[in-house]
Amino acid sequence: MLSFLKKDPRVIQFVCHPEDDGVIARPVPAKSVLPDWFRRLPAVDKGHLSAINNGLTVKRCMPFLDAMTTGWILPIAATVRLDIKDDGRSVEAGWEFDRVMVSNHGAHQVAGNPKEPSPPCKFHNYWSIRTPPGWSCLFLPPLNRPEQPFECVAGIVDTDSYSAHIHFPFFATAPDGLHVVEKGTPLVQVIPFRRADAAVTAEIRAETRVEAVERETIHRNTIAAEGWYRKSARAAR
Repeated sequence: MLSFLKKDPRVIQFVCHPEDDGVIARPVPAKSVLPDWFRRLPAVDKGHLSAINNGLTVKRCMPFLDAMTTGWILPIAATVRLDIKDDGRSVEAGWEFDRVMVSNHGAHQVAGNPKEPSPPCKFHNYWSIRTPPGWSCLFLPPLNRPEQPFECVAGIVDTDSYSAHIHFPFFATAPDGLHVVEKGTPLVQVIPFRRADAAVTAEIRAETRVEAVERETIHRNTIAAEGWYRKSARAAR
């Protein structure tokens, strides 16, 4: 299992130039910016509740919720316009901000990738990210959130030693047209982890009888109650 900072008192730092503080959009905890559709969704849809349907929604699915609420959301610093043309083969970016917001990668660097014909582009980020010794960060498209007209590429950076600005390659994914990416739009989800905890070996085999019983017990407890079964929560009661 990865060990996340929410289980550890140490701090991740997002640092910007003094003149950018209060101007560029700030990183926020992922749990503070849940999508509106999810906030409105009831845990139990009474319209579907019946003797043969428990009416549960994804709001009771802890794996789904934990994915959305883990880590931080790093937003785009300022508003950018993406003009997508020629069936996605051309992407032109414009902005009024006094910092470079988008640049391009050479298409040859990712020749044959599944996002073709969209060219590889790059959002510029002006937050330096620092973590304690032994900690890295996973950067990936925000989990279980509405799609944007772009998709950033996932990556891992050893942020305990690399404190320069980390920029985010992306592909335009929207249809041809002008698409406005407003200041504060989520670019990536930042999930810190301790490298030592991530460096685990794999054991691949058939389960034992004890493991089978434990798995079945967890499954039966899950379907017997209203929502995701947590062994730790059950033990605490």
